[in-house]
Amino acid sequence: MIKTLEIHNKLGINMRKRDKIVLWPVYFDSTKTRLEGRKVPKRLATPAPKLDVIQKAIEQTGLQPEVVPSAAHPNAPWQKTGFIITTKKGSKTQTIYRVAKELQRLRAQT
Repeated sequence: MIKTLEIHNKLGINMRKRDKIVLWPVYFDSTKTRLEGRKVPKRLATPAPKLDVIQKAIEQTGLQPEVVPSAAHPNAPWQKTGFIITTKKGSKTQTIYRVAKELQRLRAQT
């Protein structure tokens, strides 16, 4: 946790805001296991979602995303997947599920 906060502080991000949450692409990745960081069921997950698609899904749900592209998830520090900080409506789990459903809808359109 301390190491993560140090990384975020180097990026100029204050993680102590209670009205913001961090969403990593791995949360929605169907190619990852729950142990590897996926937070949604496989039926709601998308294979290897990109930051720009997740950003669009977050915007479609009415939240304000802020992209940090050069960050690495603590479970895979060699992969610079980035993350998105967004406003919080409801719990973090509710927000993750809302974004996952929107990602599914966007994928079905293409």
